[in-house]
Parts: sequence; C-alpha cells; structure tokens
Amino acid sequence: MIVLGIETSCDETGVALYDTAAWENGDLAAKGILGQGLHSQIAMHREYGGVVPELASRDHIRRVLPLLDESLAQAKLTLGQIDAVAFTQGPGLAGALLVGSAFAKSLAQGLNLPSIGVHHLEGHLLSPLLGTSAPSFPFIALLVSGGHTQLMLVSKVGHYELLGETLDDAAGEAFDKTAKLLGLDYPGGTAISKLAEKGQVGRFDLPKPMLHSKDLDFSFSGLKTAVLNQVKKWDAGELKSPEQMAQFHADLARSFVDSLVAVLVSKSEKALKQTGCKHLVLAGGVGANQQLRSALNEKAKKGGFEVHYPPLELCTDNGVMIAFAGALRMLADSKGLSKSGAFDIKPRWDLASNNLT
Repeated sequence: MIVLGIETSCDETGVALYDTAAWENGDLAAKGILGQGLHSQIAMHREYGGVVPELASRDHIRRVLPLLDESLAQAKLTLGQIDAVAFTQGPGLAGALLVGSAFAKSLAQGLNLPSIGVHHLEGHLLSPLLGTSAPSFPFIALLVSGGHTQLMLVSKVGHYELLGETLDDAAGEAFDKTAKLLGLDYPGGTAISKLAEKGQVGRFDLPKPMLHSKDLDFSFSGLKTAVLNQVKKWDAGELKSPEQMAQFHADLARSFVDSLVAVLVSKSEKALKQTGCKHLVLAGGVGANQQLRSALNEKAKKGGFEVHYPPLELCTDNGVMIAFAGALRMLADSKGLSKSGAFDIKPRWDLASNNLT
C-alpha cells in the first residue's frame, strides 16, 4: 500500500510517499520512503519575528502541488499508483490545516481513494521508528514541538497516555521568546543553541521550573522571565563594549539552555522510572537540539535506558511522518479511513482522544 502524506499544520509544507511493504516485511522502515518534498517558510516569517497565519496559509496553497509533483518524480510513480491519502488534521493553524485538508480530500475524491486524518503529534512521536535504532513498544515519548511539550506513554500504535504537559510556555516557545530578548533571529531554537556553545557554564543562576515537583508537568514562562530580568539588569548598568555584550548574550544563552535541558531530562527520567519503560523517544523540532541530545545520551548511560531519535531531517514538520503515521494507523485499524469529502480539521486536538480501540 502506497500512502501519500500531506503536512500543512504551520510553516512547513511537506509531501511524501511511503510504501507499507517495508514495515510489513520487518525491514528498516525508512526504506519505505519513496519520495518527498519539503518547503520551509522560515525566511518569509523571519521578517515578522514569528509565524503570520494568513501568509502561512497562502504559501501552502502555492507550494503543495509542486511538492506533490516533486515527490512523484522522485518515486517514479503516478497518481494512479497511490492507494490512500493521509493529511495533518490537527492540531495547528486553522487556515493552514484547511489547505492540507482541502487538497487531500479533493485529491482522494478525484482518485476515488480513502483518506485519513493524522494527529500532528502522532506523526512526530512515531517518526523515530524510521530511524536506524527504532524503539521497542512500550516507550516514553518526550514531545517538544512548537507549542507542545509533553510526556506520553506509547503502548503501541494508536494507544497513547498523557503523563505530563506544559502548564504555560512550551520549550519551543521559550526558545523563541528568549532568542527575541537576546536580539536573535526567528526561529529561536537553532540560534540560541548555537550561541550557547560560546557561553560560559554557570555564569547565571537561572531557575529550573518544576524540577522537583512530584508530577511530570512543565512550566517555562518563569525561565523566560528570569532571562528578561537579567537583560534589564544589564541594560540598566554602565555601558559595556560590544565584546562584553556578545559574551553576556552567549553566557545567558548557555544558562538558559542548561536550565531548560535539565528539566526536560529530569522529567523524562522520572517518567521512565514511574512506568518501568526502558526506551525513551525524543521527537519534535527541539529534538534536534544538540545540548538536549548530549544530556539525554549521558543520562541514558548512567540510567540504563535507551534514547531514540528520528533522523535529523525528520525532526521538523514534514510529509514523511504524516504518510508513515497514516500508514501505520491503516495497518492497525482501517476504521479511520474515510471517503468523506468534508474538509474537517481540528486546530485543537488531544492526542489521547484519538486512541484506537
């Protein structure tokens, strides 16, 4: 079964084709990726310091058809060889989701194919199964994508239990807001991580919110505020040289990253101990952060668990993860397939509510 995946939840347009034969034969799942195309809108949104929903939606309209053609050309396939269409149904920006839903449903109707709506976060948490070191079920998933920071217990495909989530700012939002405070470009994650590499460890004693709480929830708004207070304190002091200013920013970025990483690692380890799982998956855009990966790898050696990551190119939003998640859902339970032509989207959508029976 060849599944077409379409992702348009925010600021990346992704299209991909996945063949379920690789998964069904127990072969490396990544071999099932037949073709893919991806366009990032980062350059367009950088001018505004963040995603502009209307611009995002219009750009998806321009990009999705050429990306489909690109994916088909890579796979050396025609539209007539596709068996099903998977698309991101939510959560995400309403206008952006409508573009993907309308395109997917129209294409499926025209080709008389079934379609399936995929939860964006399900795509992320299953994407490490495409890596060279795939986790075994059950596993804990640390999802750090955009406005989401969650810990999930994944029993099998379509069976997810929320263990903890952010109460305010997600990790990605904290990265973007802190980057803006330090005068860095959008998106903030990569910029902050790169700057932190030049910083001195421990110069600033920033808080590690909810590090010692008994639950598995997160909160990063206080960490962002602590960075703001340090910036105000610096600005109110005597004039400093450009070199001193640059070092101040680097040291503050390092302290910010270290505090945020410490919380994510500690909560993940606590989730593993509480559930007895021995496998941890890191997924989502922040999953590409090298400081976080290094800290988790070090903790795994001491804690006796394994950490699994998606391929770096699949950490950000992409069509591959949607095609793959849709394909696995179809193999697990065909009830999610639809012949409806309705452009149904779910901008707000609890992943656990989408569990298979």
